[in-house]
Amino acid sequence: MEEKRKDSFHSLSLEERQHGRITGVSDVRSFDEKLIILSVHCGIITIKGENLHVEQLDLEQGLVELKGRIDSLVYTEEKSLGQRGESLLSRLFQ
Repeated sequence: MEEKRKDSFHSLSLEERQHGRITGVSDVRSFDEKLIILSVHCGIITIKGENLHVEQLDLEQGLVELKGRIDSLVYTEEKSLGQRGESLLSRLFQ
């Protein structure tokens, strides 16, 4: 029962667009200094910015802490990423 509760809980806190803490993360799909893509139970979180760094990563606990200048944060449905004929990058830059 505890495992189900942990998987279904998700939170996000952001301080001064410089420090973020995200819980309920099941996977880190991609990250570099300008883009971080995370999977959570309710979809995908895409974070864009400058000088982004993953400070702490604990997938067992579902925790990601990051820092850098955060310019945008977007939630996307998981099923919309499965559309054929369109790459992930083309959807990100629409």
